[in-house]
Amino acid sequence: MDTIPDLGRRARFTERAHIPERMDQPCSRDELRACLHDIARLNRWFLTHRPLFHWLDALIPAAVLQPLRILDVGCGRGDALRRIECWAARRSIAVELTGLDINPDAVAIAAEASPRASRIRWVAANVLEYAPGKPFHVVVSSLFAHHLRDSDVVRFLAWMEHHAQLGWFINDLSRAAVPYHLLRILAKLARLHPFVQYDAPASIARALVAHEWRRLCSAAGLAEHDYSIRAFRPARLCVARLKPA
Repeated sequence: MDTIPDLGRRARFTERAHIPERMDQPCSRDELRACLHDIARLNRWFLTHRPLFHWLDALIPAAVLQPLRILDVGCGRGDALRRIECWAARRSIAVELTGLDINPDAVAIAAEASPRASRIRWVAANVLEYAPGKPFHVVVSSLFAHHLRDSDVVRFLAWMEHHAQLGWFINDLSRAAVPYHLLRILAKLARLHPFVQYDAPASIARALVAHEWRRLCSAAGLAEHDYSIRAFRPARLCVARLKPA
């Protein structure tokens, strides 16, 4: 087991750190399941999915096409999609939900964690190579983008722009020293899975900040008026695109 990454108290976090995450490496399905379970705990504690539903609520007036087809990229354990399924049911919105992850074990874990009545479709594929049979209305991702290299972030933005008819939403972290060090301490004190103790602060160090998002969006062919960047507490930075009707 690697030690928890410590970039030092004086680290300025002016550039993305190149720290590999443990959950991106080969491991057993049982190990991954335990890791994803504790990531879900962290997400509940820090209200990770709040920005996504804030955006979805704003999208409703534009969502005249039903069923609303939504793709979640890097779905992991599937918690975000199951919440979307409940969100849609409360609002009587017909939806077709697809969760996509490059790791077949993650897709299997998401399926087993879902109730029998759930109609979410789970797909194991690399999004940059994925060709859906029909376009999605909305593409979302949570805590996925920081796993990508800059060049692949550009490709991902272009992929979403091509395949999302109404818009897309990236819910990710923001790189900064205070949340990095606090998360290192919290993950250890809470005795989260060793992967999570390592990966949680590593994710902060790998995350993009606003000026980097603007540069990558420009490289993907987007003008600044095409998208919005908004910070949410704690340590959240979201990039959203709502296409004109």
